[in-house]
Amino acid sequence: MKLKDIYSSLCERKEKGKKSFAVLIDPDKVDHEKLERLIRLSLAAKVDYFLVGGSLVISNYLDECVQYIKRNCTIPVLLFPGSSSQVSKYADALLYLSLISGRNPELLIGQHVVSAPAIKKSGLEIMSTGYMVIDGGAPTTVSYISNATPLPADKNEIAMCTAMAGEMLGMKLIYMDAGSGAKIPITESMIELVSKNIEVPLIIGGGITEPEKAYLNCKAGADVIVVGNAIEKDESLIIEIASAVHSVPEKIVS
Repeated sequence: MKLKDIYSSLCERKEKGKKSFAVLIDPDKVDHEKLERLIRLSLAAKVDYFLVGGSLVISNYLDECVQYIKRNCTIPVLLFPGSSSQVSKYADALLYLSLISGRNPELLIGQHVVSAPAIKKSGLEIMSTGYMVIDGGAPTTVSYISNATPLPADKNEIAMCTAMAGEMLGMKLIYMDAGSGAKIPITESMIELVSKNIEVPLIIGGGITEPEKAYLNCKAGADVIVVGNAIEKDESLIIEIASAVHSVPEKIVS
């Protein structure tokens, strides 16, 4: 996939009702040996994207991690940065996250102002992303780092209005995340309501540990399913969840 093509591909897949599966890789939690296994399984499962990033990233492995993936497969690599320092020119695209569910100005626009010149020079495809943290029933690193309260898990209308506002402000993607290791994943009813009221692709992550949940999220309106923490514990889930996501019927074009 050529540079600058990823967002167009996401939109085309959404238009067709073709669901995508992304494996989230935290550079702090992998080495070459583990990456080799993840890549092999992801190729077998026909994983659509790799997301690379984490809330902290305390190692210096980001560039090397991305380069290793790029050398060993053609699956597109999207950066999912936890801070403005988590940028690698070797990736294909960057989710330029604005935490629209919180009220911390640093994560709405502050860090973006600081990082904009370097990101502009990186040559990456930049996809502005309205990032929404949903209460997953457990404290998460992203909530602690962001100093922002997650959206209540049972307030579907607040999630809907937040996503709509993000889209109208020009966000190209909406990403709803219950957080790494969430005890309570985002409900299908919230996904459905948000999906019905926005046109841009909808990404869902956090607390998805079973293929059935991934399937139901897609049926409810998710366009991309992201799984990271569960795969760290059981790599074989890549095959099972990819199969579930890709089994969702595409739209019938009349």
